[in-house]
Amino acid sequence: MALVRAQGSSSSNTSRSGCNYHVFLSFRGEDTRKTFTNHLYKAFVKAEFSTFLDDDKLPRGEDIKLELKKAIQQSRSSVIVFSKNYASSKWCLDELMMILDHKRTSTDHVVLPVFYDIDPSHVRKQSGSVAKAFAGHQKTQSLEKLNAWRAALAQVADQAGMVLQNQADGHESEFISKIVKVIDGKLCRMPLSVTPYLVGIQDQVHKINLWLQDGSSDIGILGICGVGGTGKTTIAQVVYNSNFKRFEASSFLEIIREISEQPNGLVQLQRQLIFDISNGREVTIHGVSEGIAKIKDVIGSKKVLLVVDDVDHISQLDAILRMRDSFCPGSKIIVTTRYAGLLRGLHADKVHNVGTLNEYESLKLFSWHAFRQDSPVEAYMELSEKMVDHSGGLPLALQTFGSSLSGQRIDVWESALQKLKDIPNNEVLSKLRMSYDSLQDDHDKSLFLHIACFFIGKDKDVIVKILDGCDFYTIVGIQNLIDRCLVTIDDENIVMMHQMIRDMGREIVRVESKEPGKRSRLWHHKDSLHTLRENNGSEAIEGLSLNMYHVRITRNSHEVVLETNAFTNMRQLRLLELCGVQLSGSYQEFPKGLRWLCWSVYHLDSIPNDLVLENLVVLEMHYGSLKQVWKGTKHLPSLKILDLSHSFALTETSDFSLVPNLERLILVGCSSLVAIHESIGKLEKLVYLNMTDCEVIRKLPDNITMLKFLETLIVSGCSNLNEFPMEMSKMQSLKVLRADDVPINQFLITATATGTEPGKSLNNCWTCLSSTLVDLSLTDCKLSDDDFPRDFGNLSSLKKLDLGCNAICSLPDCVRGLKGLDYLGLWLCTSLKSLIRLPRVRILQIADSDSLEKITFQSLSCLPERIERYLLNGGTSHIVEIEHWYKLEAIGRVDVEMICLLGLCSLEPIRMEPIGLWFPGNCGTTMEIQGLYEYGIFSTFLPGTVNEVPGEFTHSSRGLYEYGIFSTFLPGTVNEVAGEFSHSSIGELSISLTVPLLSNHRIRGLNIYCVYTNMSSQRIPRVPQPIIIVVSNNSKGIKWIYWPSCWGLPRMKQDLIWLSHWKLGNQLEAGDHVTTTVYWTISDYEVKEWGIRIVHWEEDKMSRQLHNSCRRDANCYDGQDHPDNDVNAEMIGIGGDLPEFYQVTPGTYLFYGGPIEGNRISSLSTTPNMANGVSDEATDEEAGSEQAEPDRMLEAAEAEERGGISKYGGWRGRGCKFLIMAAAFFFSVSLFSQKRKRQPIGSP
Repeated sequence: MALVRAQGSSSSNTSRSGCNYHVFLSFRGEDTRKTFTNHLYKAFVKAEFSTFLDDDKLPRGEDIKLELKKAIQQSRSSVIVFSKNYASSKWCLDELMMILDHKRTSTDHVVLPVFYDIDPSHVRKQSGSVAKAFAGHQKTQSLEKLNAWRAALAQVADQAGMVLQNQADGHESEFISKIVKVIDGKLCRMPLSVTPYLVGIQDQVHKINLWLQDGSSDIGILGICGVGGTGKTTIAQVVYNSNFKRFEASSFLEIIREISEQPNGLVQLQRQLIFDISNGREVTIHGVSEGIAKIKDVIGSKKVLLVVDDVDHISQLDAILRMRDSFCPGSKIIVTTRYAGLLRGLHADKVHNVGTLNEYESLKLFSWHAFRQDSPVEAYMELSEKMVDHSGGLPLALQTFGSSLSGQRIDVWESALQKLKDIPNNEVLSKLRMSYDSLQDDHDKSLFLHIACFFIGKDKDVIVKILDGCDFYTIVGIQNLIDRCLVTIDDENIVMMHQMIRDMGREIVRVESKEPGKRSRLWHHKDSLHTLRENNGSEAIEGLSLNMYHVRITRNSHEVVLETNAFTNMRQLRLLELCGVQLSGSYQEFPKGLRWLCWSVYHLDSIPNDLVLENLVVLEMHYGSLKQVWKGTKHLPSLKILDLSHSFALTETSDFSLVPNLERLILVGCSSLVAIHESIGKLEKLVYLNMTDCEVIRKLPDNITMLKFLETLIVSGCSNLNEFPMEMSKMQSLKVLRADDVPINQFLITATATGTEPGKSLNNCWTCLSSTLVDLSLTDCKLSDDDFPRDFGNLSSLKKLDLGCNAICSLPDCVRGLKGLDYLGLWLCTSLKSLIRLPRVRILQIADSDSLEKITFQSLSCLPERIERYLLNGGTSHIVEIEHWYKLEAIGRVDVEMICLLGLCSLEPIRMEPIGLWFPGNCGTTMEIQGLYEYGIFSTFLPGTVNEVPGEFTHSSRGLYEYGIFSTFLPGTVNEVAGEFSHSSIGELSISLTVPLLSNHRIRGLNIYCVYTNMSSQRIPRVPQPIIIVVSNNSKGIKWIYWPSCWGLPRMKQDLIWLSHWKLGNQLEAGDHVTTTVYWTISDYEVKEWGIRIVHWEEDKMSRQLHNSCRRDANCYDGQDHPDNDVNAEMIGIGGDLPEFYQVTPGTYLFYGGPIEGNRISSLSTTPNMANGVSDEATDEEAGSEQAEPDRMLEAAEAEERGGISKYGGWRGRGCKFLIMAAAFFFSVSLFSQKRKRQPIGSP
C-alpha cells in the first residue's frame, strides 16, 4: 500500500522498528554479481530502497554467517535471484533456509523469488542444473541437510515469483523495473507511520475496530467526521494499521481534498487505488469515467479495506466509490471528512463523530509536545493549564502550541498566551478555515460569522427568529454549518461552537479593516467602546456587542455614559447587544432596522417612546430597572419574543394587543410582578409562557385558557399561586407544564374555601390537567403518597414525569399505569423506601434518594436504559436489590440450602464481626455479613485467614447474588467451614481441570473461594472491585468474566474470604475442560489462596440433609423460608440464555455493570478492550507508530497469555503499569498499560 502524496512518489518510506533494510538480495555471485544483480541493486537504490548486498555491507573479519542472519532479520523483504548455478553453492542454500526460517517467525517479511536464467520447475523438482548441483552435494553433505535444502527449494519455488522469460520477453531492464515495482507494492502493504504521542484515541479506535471485525459479509461504509484538527486522520491510520492484514487488499488514500485540486487529481487517485489493490499493477486512465470502470474490474475479487481520507466534495467520492456495490462481500470502507452531509448522501452504515480531548488528555498531549513527557514541568504548570484551556481540547492546537513553546523561557510563554487571546495562531487558523471556505455561498458564511460573533450559547429557536428577521434562511443555514462541523446543537437546543472555530470566525471579521468602525461586526468591548466614543461607526456595521462590565475589569475608569448619536451612521445595524451601557440623548436618529435588541442592566424605568422598534423581532431586557415596559402605546408588529427576565421592579405588564405576533413571553424572576394583563388571552400565536419565580402572583389570568396554541407553561417558584384555572384541560396544545415548588396543598385549601368539598380538591387538580401533556414536573410540591389519584388515565401521552423532592415513601399506583414514560424523576425523595413494579421507563432518576432499598419491575422488558443514582449531597446509597441484576441479603436470611451448599452451616453468625462492603453507590459501609445474588452467582465475603478457607474447595473464592452467581464475604476459619475443595492454588493464577464423569450425578455448577488481604497502609484501599474471576469452558468455547457488584473491603493487613456459587446449569458437562483464572488489579491486594469445586446434584441431597440439621441447630443461621429467597427466577443468570449485551466477543461474556444499558455502558466506557484478548505486542505493532503511547488500554481477560499478573498484584511483563479510575459513583474500572518505547529503524 502506497500513500498518495501531493508531489507524487509512491516509493515506500514506511520504516519499521528493528529493520535496517528494505531489501535483502540473495544471489550466486559468480553468476550475476557483475551483471543482473548489480543492475537490480542500483535500481533499488535509485528507488530509495535501503538494500543489503553482501559485498559492500558485511564488515570484514566477523562471522559472516551470523552477520548474514542478522541482515536477513533486519530486512523487510528478501529478493532471491535464482540462476543456473545458485543450487551449487552451499552458502546460497543455507542463506535460503535462513530466509525461510525468518519468514516463518515474521509473517510480515516479504519473499520474492526471481528466476533469472532458470526454469522454476527445475528449482521446484530439483531437475536440470539443480539436479547436477545436488549430485555434487551428496558426496559431502548429510541426508538431513540435503532434504532440508530440497524442501526449501520446493517451498520457495511454489511461491508466486517472477520469471525473466515470461515477464519481459528477456529484456532485463524492463524486468528489473517490474521487480522494483512489485517490491514497492508489497512493502507498501505495511503499517503507516503514525504521529507520536497518541492520546485519547483508544476508545474511538476500539469502537471502529469492533465494526471492522464484526464478521459481516456486507460491504460496509463508516464515516469519521469532525472539525479539522481533531485527529480524524490519525484515528483512521491507527485503525488501518490494526486491520489491513485481515483483508486481501488494502489502500489508504490520503489528503483527497488536496490531490483532487491538482490537474487530473481524481484520475491520480483512481490510479493509486488500482495500484494498491492489484499488487502494484499500473494502468493508464484518460478520464474519471474510464477510471470508474477500471476500478470496478479489480475490486470484485478481493476483500478490500479502503480508507478515503479528507473528503470534502461528492465528486471525490463519486470517482472512487460510485461502484460501491461491486466491491467484494466483506469489504470495508472508511471515509474521513469534515462534511457530515457527504456521509448522509453516501448512506454510511455508521458515523463516528470525533470530539475534542478532555482536560486530562489535553494536558498530557500538550506536555508530550512541550516537554517530551506526560506532564508539565512544575514551574510551567499554571501556564500549561492556561494554554490547554485556550486550546479547548483541540489536538491540532495542543500539538502546535506545545511544539512552538518547547524549550522557551517563561516570559515567552506569557507573551505568547497574551497574543493568542487577541490573534489566533495562523497554523491552526488556516487548518480550521478550510471548513469555512468550503461553505457553498456567502449566505452561509455570513450566517456563520453572525453566530461566531454574537450567538454562541443561545437557544437555536431564538437565533432562528432573529436571523430569519434579517432575511436569512436560518434553519437550512445552521444545518449546513452543522454538516461542516462548524457548530453543534446540544441536548438543550443551545447552539455551541468550539472556541478555536469561534476565534477563526472572529479573526475573519477582524482582518476586514484595521479600523474597527469599518468592520461588519464588533464583538470585542475594546473595539465597540472605541467606535462609540470616537463616533466613527459606519454603514458596514451589521452587529455590535458591548459589555461595560468587561470594560470596568480592564479599565479603572469612572462610569461611562455614551451618546445615542454614536449610532447614527450605523444604518445597517441589525443586531445590538448591550450590558450595563448608559445612553443619553434623543433616539430619533437611532438605527430603525434593529431586529434584535438585548439590553441587560437597562438603566431607565421604561423604554423611550422615540426609540423606533417597528422591525424588532426579539427584545431582551434582563436585570434592568424597568417598572413598565413602555409608557402609553407602542406598536411592535414584528415582535415575536419578549424576555423581561429578572426585571425586579416590574409590577405589571403592558397591553399585549400591541404585540399581536408575540410567540414567547418570558417573565422569569420578576419578583414584584403582581398581575399579568388580561389581554394575554388575545395572543393567538403565543406558544411559550415562562413565569418562573414570579413570587407575588397569586392567580393566573382567567382567560389564559384561551391560548389555543400555548405549548409550554412554566409557573415553577410561584410560591403564592393559589388559584389554577379548572379549564386547563381544554388547552389541547399544551405539552409542557412545570409547577415546581408550588404549594399545591395550599392551593387546594384555598379551593376548598370557595366551596369545593375537601376530599375532591386534589382530584380536581389532577383532572384539570390537559390530556395532551408530554412533560409534567411537580418537584418540591409537598406531595405525599395520599395526594396522588388512583390512576393517570387522562395523561396517556406523558413522556416525562418529575416528582423529585417530595415526601413519597413508595411508587404511587397512578405511575404504574403510565406506559410511555421516557423519564421518571424521583430524586431527593428522602422518605422513598422502595419502588415496586416500575413500568417501562428509559431513564430513572433517583439521585440522593438515600433511603431507597429495593427496585423491582413489572417485567424484564421494563428495565430502564439508565438509572441515575449519584449522591450529590455526599450521602450513601442503601439500594440492596435491583431486580434482574443483584440482590444483597444479610447472611442470616440467605436460603439455608445455599449456605450448606457452600459448607457454611457450622459457622456461628453471632460471632462474625461486621466488615466493610462496597456496592454501587456505597463506598464502604460497615455491615453484618451479607450474601450477594447476581448473574446467577451467589457470593459472600468473610474476614479470616488462610487457615479459615473451606477445605472442601477444589479451587477457592467468596460470595453475592448476581448473574446467577451467589457470593458472600464473611469471617471464620478454614477448619470451621465444612467440606473439601478438590482443587486449590497458592501463588498460581490459573487452575485447569477436566470435569469428571460420575454415574447418577448431574452437575449443578461451581463453588469458588478466594482468600485475599489488604497490603496497603490505608484502612480501606483506594479502589473497590479489585479481583476478577474468569471461568473458561474450553470444550464449549465459552468464557465468563465476572467482576462482582459488591466487594468486601479488608482493613489493614486483614484477610477476607470470598465464597461464591456459580449456577452454570447445562453450560458444564462431564468431560469438559475448564480453566479458572483469578486476576487482581492493584498492588494494595494480595490473593493468598484460592480454589474451585465442581458441585453435583447428588451433593445437593447431602445439602438438604444439612439444611434440615441446620433448622434444628439453634446456633446456626436462621433458616426460615423467605419469599424473596428464590432469586434465581428473578435474575438473568449464567446458567440460562444470556442477553446479547453481555457478550463482548463471540463466546465471551462480561458480567459487569448489570443489565441496565446506560449504567453498563458507563461502567465499561473506560474498559472497552478488557475482554478482547488482543496482545499488547500486536497492538503496538499494528499501530505502526515509532513510539507506543505510554498508557495503552489493557485487554485484561487474556493477559495471562502474554505475561499475566504477578503474585503481588501488579501486572507482569514488559513494564506494564495499571491505573484504576472511578467513573461517577459506579467506580468504572479502566486498565491502562505502560509500554516501553519502540526503537525507530536504524536505531541500535
